[in-house]
Amino acid sequence: MTHRRVLVPRRTLLAGAAATAGLLSLPGRAPAQGGKKKLDGVTLHIACFSHTYSEFLRAYLPEFEEETGAKIAYETPAFPIYNQRMDIELSTRSSAHDVINVTFIYSGRWVGAGWTTPLDEFLDDPKKTTADFDAKDFLPGTTAAFKDAKGGLHAIPWIADAQQAGATRYDLIEKAGFKQPDTFDQMAAMLKALKTQGGGPPPFATENHYGWQFPPYLLAFGGLIFRHAPDDLHPMLDTPEAIHAADFFSQMLREYGPDGVLSYSYDQVATALKQGTINYSTNNETFLVRMAEPDSSVKATCALSMMPAGPAGRFPNVASHGWGIPAAAKQKDASWEFITWAMSKKLLQRMFSEKGYSSTTRQSIISLPEFHQKLMINGFDGGKIYEDTLNLAGGGYTVYRTVPPYPPIDRELDKAIQTIVSQEMSAKEAMERAQQNSLRALKQAGVKL
Repeated sequence: MTHRRVLVPRRTLLAGAAATAGLLSLPGRAPAQGGKKKLDGVTLHIACFSHTYSEFLRAYLPEFEEETGAKIAYETPAFPIYNQRMDIELSTRSSAHDVINVTFIYSGRWVGAGWTTPLDEFLDDPKKTTADFDAKDFLPGTTAAFKDAKGGLHAIPWIADAQQAGATRYDLIEKAGFKQPDTFDQMAAMLKALKTQGGGPPPFATENHYGWQFPPYLLAFGGLIFRHAPDDLHPMLDTPEAIHAADFFSQMLREYGPDGVLSYSYDQVATALKQGTINYSTNNETFLVRMAEPDSSVKATCALSMMPAGPAGRFPNVASHGWGIPAAAKQKDASWEFITWAMSKKLLQRMFSEKGYSSTTRQSIISLPEFHQKLMINGFDGGKIYEDTLNLAGGGYTVYRTVPPYPPIDRELDKAIQTIVSQEMSAKEAMERAQQNSLRALKQAGVKL
């Protein structure tokens, strides 16, 4: 899932975290009022970043409160703010939160450092986890990032953020003599034809978190992020393949993007797709399928396809985020009660049926006939595209994103693409600078190179 990172001064974050801890670290269980409900008197402090899923879930929280007697204090700050604040909370062993999102690119750091709770003791206890929860139903590719060195699971994944491609005005693509592109060469030719043809929206845009959007291009052109993650973390951002990929991706944005394309955040791209103010985008499934929603301006003309392939193959991003329990949390049984409710088959199936949330992590939901029926969009089988994308990622090429030193590399890729698109630097200059800055950051972090 991808999201723009905003740096916040550490002093400000520490002060905020301290204030939050002071406000929220109250006794977790007050005397039950009559003992009528399982969690009477419990207040659960739950945090996730702002996302389509986290907002969908918000609508169901009153049901959990009514069913259990618990009160929910629910926070969903922006993605970069959430990660920076949670990194500080976990590293200082704060007990401010009972349930947290374990972010994909931080999973190696948070799980590896022992800052999150192994969930096997809950999963293996029939008194705490009923058989119908069925933990084996979660797709293996979505849980891998949350396992420690001993194989213990530290989070239950709520999303498989699968990168695909979509078009808002497939009618204009066909008019230009093209279909949904299967390769980056076809994509470049199509975008050029759409611009020449005119009469439609700007041909291309992606969200401006380029540390998420760009790596599939880099890998497809034969480049690497690290020499051989997770064992050899020497960055490889200045190779000819990486430079060529950065030049290609930046040219697509510069030549075919709307004015101000560098400012397009994920929510702005999602809105632009529904409104048809851009045409083609390589983006996350959860945003692309919104083109077909009843209130979409392009529901009759939109199209879906796999992420295009390059000379080295096809490497769509797939990331999972999951609900976990901080190691310092004070009321872990109540935390687990919430997680099993939120991630139950019943609620996730309702979320799909009632809200259209299709980035599910449960095989049983993907296997439902209505899953594929609902994701059949203008003749394009979104369900199969989603499943095929997850299967591709099962090959393990996304492991680079979960190693603890990846976040600074992510930020360097952000900056590199920005400077190339704006023509402040050539692709060679920007990627060489990204390489040197990455080497410096990894050495400071104590990574052996």
